Amino acid sequence: MTDRLGALAAAGVSIWLDDLSRERLNSGNLQSLITDKHVVGVTTNPTIFANALANGAAYDAQVRELASRGASVEDAVREITVADVQQGCDVFSGTWEATGGIDGRVSLEVDPRLAHDTEKTVAEALDLWKAVDRPNLLVKIPATKEGLPAITQALAEGVSVNVTLIFSVERYRDVMNAYLEGLERAAANGHNLSGIASVASFFVSRVDTEIDKRLEAIGGSALELRGKAAIANSVLAYAAYQEIFSGERWKKLEAQGAKVQRPLWASTGVKNPAYPDTLYVSELVVAGTVNTMPEKTLDAFADHGEVRGDTVTGRADEAQRVFDAVADAGVDLTDVFLTLEKEGVEKFDKSWAELLETVQGQLDGAKS
Repeated sequence: MTDRLGALAAAGVSIWLDDLSRERLNSGNLQSLITDKHVVGVTTNPTIFANALANGAAYDAQVRELASRGASVEDAVREITVADVQQGCDVFSGTWEATGGIDGRVSLEVDPRLAHDTEKTVAEALDLWKAVDRPNLLVKIPATKEGLPAITQALAEGVSVNVTLIFSVERYRDVMNAYLEGLERAAANGHNLSGIASVASFFVSRVDTEIDKRLEAIGGSALELRGKAAIANSVLAYAAYQEIFSGERWKKLEAQGAKVQRPLWASTGVKNPAYPDTLYVSELVVAGTVNTMPEKTLDAFADHGEVRGDTVTGRADEAQRVFDAVADAGVDLTDVFLTLEKEGVEKFDKSWAELLETVQGQLDGAKS
């Protein structure tokens, strides 16, 4: 049987799982994914934890203990999620050591209700960093306008960061600049730059979902552009990454031991059943990147995914033509990206509310 995920890893793509649960940890499933499917990291978000808590009996004992000492729902959510992430970090500690701190990473998100509050986001990022107390943690901070200075401040304090909810190349450039500034300030603060890591989570499938919807409303020849914008957007993002991380500002930091902020392809589960279910993996193969996949996408690629070499480098001109055509067809791209960021924050807000509601219900049940 062809080891398709092995070929993907050999092409330089770090395979991360977009999921974590206590059941997955306790059953040994996560370890088996590391051993058998080349998984070298994990990302979480409020939706993932909401689903895990709603469907997992593995949390019952901890919930009973939290209820017995009268923990608030906010404190309970913090303790539960931190415990899962600590255990995940421990499972990946061997990977972290073997890759020199590049992989073996587990991400934990700041409270999404703070997405537009810089100072509270920084405070929460520092609290999570201390609470988890693992060197292979990444604290997730959204790339909102208020999130950008929070990213810089967290990095300046030596916190490793996964920047999330990046949709446009313009905002991605802001994120990379926030990273460089954070490293410069970290060096000034006396931190060892080699110990600070970061990835930039550039969202893929949601771009096609939103732009396809608008192309369908326009109709006619615009329909021929469906399913092309997300890959083109990602290719342009990678070109921006190459530009920034070959510049003089970066080279000075690299000389001090800094690591590049790797592009991470997020939201790679295919939403439209008309598209190949491995589309956002096979078309985004390039060394030095991360692809974080839901297990369904991971399994699909293991079964029939194709690695055709580097499918990203050198395609920027072609990608720009796609974007120009989408704009010429009448799609307001600025509005697309504003809409996606707003919806992204709102979705995580909603999931956080569901998480709080689920845990409150479990706390109440444990008391009765």
